[in-house]
Amino acid sequence: MARPEQRTFDDIVDAITAWNPDCRASKVFGMPCVKRSGRVVFGLSRTGMVFKLTDPDAHARALAVPGAHLFDPSGQGEPFRQWVVIPPERGDEWEPFAAEAVAQIHAPPPKGKEEQVSS
Repeated sequence: MARPEQRTFDDIVDAITAWNPDCRASKVFGMPCVKRSGRVVFGLSRTGMVFKLTDPDAHARALAVPGAHLFDPSGQGEPFRQWVVIPPERGDEWEPFAAEAVAQIHAPPPKGKEEQVSS
């Protein structure tokens, strides 16, 4: 039986992919995710739903959600600066941020710019 957060994630994926023909369900490093035009825009990690938010206002709103934090997949203090995790306890926030992540521009970073923030 699927965890409640997995069912919520699956429902969001179904809605997003039904309404956005350039989005599809996928996996990246074993994490279920949604890609828009081949780029990961959100996924489900062990600690919550992860969103790539390139818009500074949306990013700030996501980080203001209680329990939200930057995504650090390695656990080594090297978070991805544009990625925010919103915990399962705040699953009611997931769908709006998924739509926000899909709507944002996800161009590759300029040459020489890293995706990670060094500590």
